[in-house]
Amino acid sequence: MSENRPKPASGEDSLWADLRRLTAARIGLPRSGASLATAPLLGFKLDHARARDAVHEPLDEARLLADLAGLGSMVLPVASAAADRREFLMRPDLGRRLALGADATLAPHAAEHDVVFVIADGLSARAVQSHAAPVLKAVVPALDRAGWRIAPLVMVRHGRVALGDAIAARLGARSVAMLIGERPGLTAPDSMGAYLTWQPGPGTTDADRNCISNIRPDGIGYADAGFKIAHLLRAMRERRISGVQLKDDSDRLLLGERP
Repeated sequence: MSENRPKPASGEDSLWADLRRLTAARIGLPRSGASLATAPLLGFKLDHARARDAVHEPLDEARLLADLAGLGSMVLPVASAAADRREFLMRPDLGRRLALGADATLAPHAAEHDVVFVIADGLSARAVQSHAAPVLKAVVPALDRAGWRIAPLVMVRHGRVALGDAIAARLGARSVAMLIGERPGLTAPDSMGAYLTWQPGPGTTDADRNCISNIRPDGIGYADAGFKIAHLLRAMRERRISGVQLKDDSDRLLLGERP
């Protein structure tokens, strides 16, 4: 009978167990000889399959439109020049250009806007399906109360980050906040990023953008993400800069009292 009793955890096993409670990273995995034990190996393969599925999963435009409509803002659906998901993955350049006909959708709404929020599927449609609306609920009302001129929301199929520059130019927005699905990881197939740019244009580079990454309940939560986005947008408008020139000090404010 004593042979069937579980062996007490060694000091090393106990240490790894304590650390695993603090992170989703794969640390201290049990091994069988030179290979991983069966359980962590199967877990790795499952997470890898979930990440691959997230990349190929199409955007449910009708569902996202319904979620965004709940914010009370007009939503303009457009697409990139990529014809389908396969072409979007194989031709990143097409994901940075608007499709023919997009100008006709955007042009009637051109005006002097302070910011336009763009929601794009990117490399994880699942991320924006789940997280875009809750984050916008946290940031748009705050800017609206402060008198910001907010353009209609723009929803993009097969879009990449730089496509937000063209959309901002078409709508006359001085800044753009692009919410986009990030490349899935083995522990996060649904991570969303926010890319904020002041006065985007044809010459805009990644160095001109501020990025808030890992937006999801197990990463940066909705309320904190909304606070950081609103704080950065206000700093961009006040100082007329973004990207490497603008330091994100919102973490310091989050640790103290919010203004």
